[in-house]
Amino acid sequence: MPSRNHLDKVGRKVKKKWTEDAMERALFKVKAGRCTVRQAAEEFGVPKSSLGDRASGRVTPGSRSGPAQLITSADEELLVEFSLYISKHGFPLTKQQLVSFASSIYQRQHRRVAFSKLGQTWWLNFKKRQENNITIQPADNAVRGRTTCVRQEAVDQFLHLLSTVMDARELRDKPHQIFNCNETGFQLGKKRVTLPKSPSLGNKPTLVFRNHISALACFSAAGKEIPPFIIYSKAYPGGVCYKTQGPPNALYGLSDSGYINSELFKKWFLKHFLKHAPKERPLLLIFDGHKSPINLEVVETARKKNIVLLCLPPHCAHILQPLDAGLFVLLKQRFAALVGDGCATDTLFAVSKKEFSGMFNGTYQVAKEEEGVSIVKEGYRKCGIYPLNHFAINEGHLMPSHSMCPAAGPSLSTSAEEVHNVGDVTAV
Repeated sequence: MPSRNHLDKVGRKVKKKWTEDAMERALFKVKAGRCTVRQAAEEFGVPKSSLGDRASGRVTPGSRSGPAQLITSADEELLVEFSLYISKHGFPLTKQQLVSFASSIYQRQHRRVAFSKLGQTWWLNFKKRQENNITIQPADNAVRGRTTCVRQEAVDQFLHLLSTVMDARELRDKPHQIFNCNETGFQLGKKRVTLPKSPSLGNKPTLVFRNHISALACFSAAGKEIPPFIIYSKAYPGGVCYKTQGPPNALYGLSDSGYINSELFKKWFLKHFLKHAPKERPLLLIFDGHKSPINLEVVETARKKNIVLLCLPPHCAHILQPLDAGLFVLLKQRFAALVGDGCATDTLFAVSKKEFSGMFNGTYQVAKEEEGVSIVKEGYRKCGIYPLNHFAINEGHLMPSHSMCPAAGPSLSTSAEEVHNVGDVTAV
């Protein structure tokens, strides 16, 4: 790791006082034999060592000064565009997140390198190169910005952006090309366990909860489904019956938390959504990016496949998520009925990991029936997404979010002078 003195020098480094035009004219005179390197450097006000390097061929004329960029200019532009896109949709990247994405790019270019070389020095140089494109905000401003997302103006801004996207991509009358994906969790149930003997209570059976399993569902505004993505926590069940008994064409994944993460979302989008999505283009995919963080590979692929990714504002999913507005309520009710969940606290029931996919398959069938399709469409209508309705959500629907997460550090956003057109905003 570079020393603090070195970082301080990088931070206060002054800009060069000579121009490339002066260097070219000095180099031309040296190569023409009209004067020496020292004489040309003094005449045109350029560094003698830099001129000598170019005259000897050690440095290519016209090349940038300073240390070589660890990632290419094209990839750096993509990184900036990605951070601006996320910021415009309410998810400003922290410094740590952006460096992590840049490290992924570096490792993609240097597959034999076991670790990334990007650190504080790269960050300071990157920030200096992109000072006209990004601004750095203190962490408390980022947190304050997220808390405002439960206000009416945040909902209005999202619906205005949605309206702009629909008009630009001609999606107003194409509900089969508008999709929403969302995740919900299912408790596997309760079971009785006997705790170690207590001097006062003795051996007493106690009700505890088993692990949960989550499912990522995706439906179009016309009620068309993408087969679900079932995510287990810690480990898969033994055998293959959990796949054979589950919903047809379902995808299965595994994470420590049992919920979606960046890698699982990439797996779902690249290997599942693209496979089952309709061939018509463009497609619009609306999702909660706070829960399902996207990465550069997803953004690049979406651009190539003409798929618009639109993130919901943070902490507004309870009023803007179509699947939350109807279908998930029905699925939870059906699942509870199948496993025998009662109201009494001493009800004894349990669902194992092996049994879950079969239970969920029976529950999920309702989504394919007329009742489920109608509820999906009604969810889109309630949220004002399709048909687009700016008056579907009002102050009476807004509720404070209780899941505020403090920012990990300074966040990146668009420059105040930066103005993008509709194509720029929705391209990724």
